[in-house]
Amino acid sequence: MKILVTVKRVIDYNVRVQVRRDGSGVETDGVKMSVNPFDEIAVEEALRLREAGVASEVVVASIGSADCQQQLRTALAMGADRAILVRADDVDMQPLYAARTLLKLVEKEAPGLVITGKQAIDDDCNQTGQMLAALWGRPQATFASELKVDGDSATTVREVDAGLETIRVQLPAVITTDLRLNEPRFVKMPDIMKAKRKPLEEIALADLAVEAPPGLEALTYAPPPQRSRGEMLEDVPALVSALKSRGVL
Repeated sequence: MKILVTVKRVIDYNVRVQVRRDGSGVETDGVKMSVNPFDEIAVEEALRLREAGVASEVVVASIGSADCQQQLRTALAMGADRAILVRADDVDMQPLYAARTLLKLVEKEAPGLVITGKQAIDDDCNQTGQMLAALWGRPQATFASELKVDGDSATTVREVDAGLETIRVQLPAVITTDLRLNEPRFVKMPDIMKAKRKPLEEIALADLAVEAPPGLEALTYAPPPQRSRGEMLEDVPALVSALKSRGVL
């Protein structure tokens, strides 16, 4: 079975995001970029399925500029077999547009399983995996914290308000990953060198003939207001009085 895993290039989660002075977006020049952490977990899970003999090939895919090669090479260094980059320079790739583009790759590659991160940490949309499943006409299991594949079905466990929920889906299907699913492996230098020789295919977005859907337009960006300085109170009665004066109690 072939597994297709999506990989998105995002600002590294350790970076403090800064809004541009003109409010046109967030600053990315000179900023460290990484694989979306949820997608990194998806790659790790696909590799574990291959190592367990469940899958025969792991293909990673990304949509964006040539800079996305860096994140695809990281996934290849983790152990993915090959990579596909859909070149989309200066394109506002929102969830439905991304899902339609991924559907073209799914039709081309015919995977038995698609694994995506449950969301990207840059927009937190949490939509692409679900939209891809709907467009593909296949089952989905989201927020997986456990995943087992047995024959032509996959069983996932996810956390819900009442506890844990177990879902079984028929393959092919789309699975989205939660943080608790696994801990991605550490990439060693020899693996990074090997990844440079692994195949990375580039496909122009225009060649896929994807219909661009209407999208949201961000009018301006602004940083959150700064928190006011805290106030030290002498005792509990003073605290209660202060809360009442602010209408909290």
